[in-house]
Amino acid sequence: MERTHSCLRDRHLFAPGKKRILALDGGGVRGALSIAFLERFEKILTEIEGRPVRLCEWFDLIGGTSTGAIIAAGLASGYSANEMHKFYSELAPKIFKTPIFRIPGWRASFDARRLHLELNRIFSGYTLGSEDLQTGLCIILKRLDTGSCWIIMNNPRSAFWETRADNSDNSFVGNRHFLLSNVIRASTAAPYYFDPQTIEISEGEEGLFLDGGLTPHNNPSLALFLAAVLPPYGLNWKTGLEHLSILSIGTGLYTPTVTALEARTLSALGLAVKALVAQMSENQELTLILMSWLGQASLPWPINTELGDLGKITPPFGNLFRYHRCDIKLEQKWLEENLGANLSSAEVMGLCQMDNSSNIIPLYEYGRVAAETQITHDLFRDW
Repeated sequence: MERTHSCLRDRHLFAPGKKRILALDGGGVRGALSIAFLERFEKILTEIEGRPVRLCEWFDLIGGTSTGAIIAAGLASGYSANEMHKFYSELAPKIFKTPIFRIPGWRASFDARRLHLELNRIFSGYTLGSEDLQTGLCIILKRLDTGSCWIIMNNPRSAFWETRADNSDNSFVGNRHFLLSNVIRASTAAPYYFDPQTIEISEGEEGLFLDGGLTPHNNPSLALFLAAVLPPYGLNWKTGLEHLSILSIGTGLYTPTVTALEARTLSALGLAVKALVAQMSENQELTLILMSWLGQASLPWPINTELGDLGKITPPFGNLFRYHRCDIKLEQKWLEENLGANLSSAEVMGLCQMDNSSNIIPLYEYGRVAAETQITHDLFRDW
């Protein structure tokens, strides 16, 4: 990387050469699965380099949605995957604890203040513009009061980085001044689970934000790719197998379903939550289709019985990047055939819960086993 750039972040974002993106899905406590993959990736990197390697050194842009935003911010700040594992294991039981005096369905299930306190402790005083962020960071948010998706980066060349001095249009607060803990909290503000988060957008105006999983980008890999290559974002990275590689890490694939009987017995709120989760699953599938087609995938992930895994189909303009997707399927047959896990349907459905902190240990273990075959030394040959 060129020495002319003033900080590590800018060297990653703006220096010439091959670029690497790490994209982390949302999924509540199922983020423990992602951490298992990240630890494996970091371990092999350390073996190859012959020294301890942090993922912020390897990746030029790390991004996440919801729980993935927490992990992404930690990695971009220089924490190791192992340190994030420890933080995550301690954090989840604290925040996914229903207060005694809370009426279900009337207020959010969990007290977001606990999460905010922990985020403030870990990222104390950090803003999006802090040089403590050692590489590019991207976080996905949903702004409810304008109905817009925010793809927000620590990119000094982005349109809204600096506060405008002329104040001609009720000047907005530049993104660089946003507290990192507020941005992460906003990305994790899943309806029903946590209350929305406000962020000061301009003098006297606050934006109201919800979980980034309510955008099409619960799997943020497509959003990060677009942020890296579309000219308005200001990075203008080159495309092509020799120029760009994307590692996408999931939190467990599954297809939510509701029977006619269940639909009749569910409350209106319960049915709405089920429908929302189903919509998120559809968004995930669309992203997987596009990324598998646009990129050269090194690990096949069948989309459905009609499309297959798209691994042998190259778009007419050629593959735009190398693509590697790590995940597991939260399905009985897949878990048994690929991980040797003999679970009942009820146990598998239990693993799908995003708010049950007792899932952290088994999901981490399944991720650790899956990572042995999904992340090997061979992957790094072309990366």
